[in-house]
Amino acid sequence: MTGYPVPGVEIRIVDSEGNDLPHDGQAIGEVVARSDGVMEGYWQQPEATAQVMRGGWFHTGDMATMNEEGYILIVDRAKDIIISGGENISSLELEKTLAAHPSVYEAAVIPVPDARWGEVPKALVVLRPQTQATEQELLEFCRSKISHYKCPRSVEFIDALPKTGTGKILKKELRKKYWAEQVR
Repeated sequence: MTGYPVPGVEIRIVDSEGNDLPHDGQAIGEVVARSDGVMEGYWQQPEATAQVMRGGWFHTGDMATMNEEGYILIVDRAKDIIISGGENISSLELEKTLAAHPSVYEAAVIPVPDARWGEVPKALVVLRPQTQATEQELLEFCRSKISHYKCPRSVEFIDALPKTGTGKILKKELRKKYWAEQVR
């Protein structure tokens, strides 16, 4: 859904209260859509339908920005956005940044609880065979590429990331360890 809306489809980028966000290419919000082609609901699942169909708009769960020309750029899924001190941080942006390091085979970034900011990004990294990297090296690498407030606060090295049968990283499983005592 990156690009321009197709004719006949209305798309908005909204905050958690359903208010339109500025079309500045910076403000991150949820993509909501409506048209004749958007579903009426999930088959025999009224609760799930009520969760995604609100106010006549389909809430996609995609987080995006929209620029002044109406171009939409998806930055993450709502469930994977990290909200640290009121700032929305895209886990995908951090994962792409980490993946650019020559020693990183793959990475997942998740929110972890923080007393001051509510939650902060934590990187879980699998290194390439026969390579090395330190936590400090990866943190400095991130800081050289993106805004400091977006950077992970910590890095944990692991042997493998948990995945589904189709290879999708199970971030929910990764978060469990850190949020066991918290409600999220």
